[in-house]
Amino acid sequence: MTLLALGINHKTAPIALRERVSFGPETLEQALNSLLSQPMVQSGVVLSTCNRTELYLSVEQQADLQARLVRWLCDYHQLDEEDVRNSLYWHQDNEAVSHLMRVASGLDSLVLGEPQILGQVKKAFADSSRSQALSSELERMFQKTFSVAKRVRTETDIGANAVSVAFAACTLARQIFESLSSVNVLLVGAGETIELVARHLREHQVKKLIIANRTRERAEALATEVGAEVISLAEIDARLAEADIIISSTASPLPIIGKGMMERALKARRNKPMLLVDIAVPRDVEPEVGKLPNAYLYSVDDLQAIIEQNLAQRKAAAVQAESIVVQESGEFMAWLRSQGAVNTIREYRSQADEIRAELEGRALQALQQGADPQKVMQELAHKLTNRLIHAPTKSLQQAARDGDNERLQILRDSLGLE
Repeated sequence: MTLLALGINHKTAPIALRERVSFGPETLEQALNSLLSQPMVQSGVVLSTCNRTELYLSVEQQADLQARLVRWLCDYHQLDEEDVRNSLYWHQDNEAVSHLMRVASGLDSLVLGEPQILGQVKKAFADSSRSQALSSELERMFQKTFSVAKRVRTETDIGANAVSVAFAACTLARQIFESLSSVNVLLVGAGETIELVARHLREHQVKKLIIANRTRERAEALATEVGAEVISLAEIDARLAEADIIISSTASPLPIIGKGMMERALKARRNKPMLLVDIAVPRDVEPEVGKLPNAYLYSVDDLQAIIEQNLAQRKAAAVQAESIVVQESGEFMAWLRSQGAVNTIREYRSQADEIRAELEGRALQALQQGADPQKVMQELAHKLTNRLIHAPTKSLQQAARDGDNERLQILRDSLGLE
């Protein structure tokens, strides 16, 4: 049995290829059934995200194994083998275990240390498990990986620092305001970045969340998810004074919040401070706003400095995380190798039990026939000892005859001899 990990990701393939190789939720069961119908595949897990598609398999080792699996992947997606082969990576046994542990810990992600990938790996494992009975080795590999990812999160700072613009904006807000539960937040825009910001803020239970957007439909879908109020861009002037924090990210070619609008808002607030985080390029907030008293304006470049500093801290934590992966993958492979001896140990024990049962039966028969119990016990002990040490003795003699001191020492260690 061999453990394999093969796939493509954001480092090896462009998005045009990644989207063609991906497996959607609606096709996962069909894909797994097709994969498991391959004679060399014992069980498998399919991980498919926006940045990677990977197969984790337990297989029977064969000479043309890689070629047959690549052919299956290309046939299933109707792709040219050459295009896929150039972007494909292939890991076996220890490398496969290490790769999965790195992926689940966020060490192989586009955003170093991202927490979402562990949930995606867990879901892939659960979805694949529903369609089949995983081999004990593959199941143990994933369970071990989950504990390793948890250890990495607990023992390192790999996920402690913001490395996305959205998360950095929220981190900045938390640094300035002691508690977000008492503040009102105005989000301008409803794109992907604002969606991430809104979800982060919801987790920190802000007092009130308002979303201003050009089209209400998109904003209302997000508002329903995070419990926010929706207003139009035209309403910002009238509602701006309500906001303690404004985070803006639109595609507007012209500023949405100007100096005059902010002056009116600050006057209505009696100069109570306001934090503005302008993530947009071009900018949504006029730069002159930052010169107003009690208006604290941060641009995307200011956030980038936070991100770069935090990314450096994550990279430092990643070194520690990598050492954890090396240690844990080594321990897993040691366990896996030990499983190869299970059948041998079971067979050896069975053989010893058969010898014991045979000699015990003879001894009991002799006692029933009136033999001297002491002599019966002595004979039983003598014969049992001779039968049990017969095979090891032959191996010791053969190693000595061959002059194989290394094998002789291994045998001595196995027999507990000093």
